[in-house]
Amino acid sequence: MSETENTPGTLYVVATPIGHLDDLTRRAEKILKQVQIVAAEDTRRTAVLLDHIGHRAPQLMSYHEHNKHKVTDVLIDRLVGGDDVALVSDAGTPLINDPGAELVAAAHRVGVTSVPIPGASALTAALSVCPFSCYPFRYIGFVPPKASARRKVLSNALASGDAVVFFEAPHRIAACLNDLAAQTRRRVMVARELTKKFETIITVPADELLSAGIEPRGEFVVVVEGVKDVAVDHQAAERVVSTLLAYLSPSQAAKCGAEILHRKKSEIYELAQRLHRADE
Repeated sequence: MSETENTPGTLYVVATPIGHLDDLTRRAEKILKQVQIVAAEDTRRTAVLLDHIGHRAPQLMSYHEHNKHKVTDVLIDRLVGGDDVALVSDAGTPLINDPGAELVAAAHRVGVTSVPIPGASALTAALSVCPFSCYPFRYIGFVPPKASARRKVLSNALASGDAVVFFEAPHRIAACLNDLAAQTRRRVMVARELTKKFETIITVPADELLSAGIEPRGEFVVVVEGVKDVAVDHQAAERVVSTLLAYLSPSQAAKCGAEILHRKKSEIYELAQRLHRADE
């Protein structure tokens, strides 16, 4: 690089509090105060955080799912020109189910350094207070909003035997927990509004979720217990198939059970035959 060329700036990927503003790290505060641009998923929420630390950013730029392609180019130009940029999401760590991957990838392509400024994350906050073993765990982000897709994703994740961690919105939490209870009897931890005033953490067997009095408000992190022997988790499948066998033939019960449980028909047919023979 010649002496007349600018030294590229640095892209800082900054974790911000998921609720309690005092959870911002001292290093994150220092970075937010020194960069030329703060790229925020929601500028209004980030403005509240900046006000909390007594700082007004030279430039607070909106960067979210709907404008990321256009704004990525603008930010890369500024970075290549020598400006430092702090990327923040609504709350928690960027790229963990939040926008930012395109910007980090673009920075890498043009030789701009990306520096992580670690801190709060709803994912790690929930795992840190989980009362049962959750390692290894499978993180699946937000589960799909449509019931059929959600059941399939949950079924596939549970089939691994690993602990399963996901996020859910308040208006879908009841339906999601109902689907979960139909597929497993493992213990489940439901964490609501972590680090906020109405923080609530409940741990119950899956079949007690709907009677646990979980209030459908705020953001949710759900952790499902892992199992060493996945076969143990077939208890829910046995319950469904046993009920169907009371009214249907093994073949019909297997067909319906496979659709309900999102399993292969051959697998459920073997289960139906076994349960049918046991009842004879």
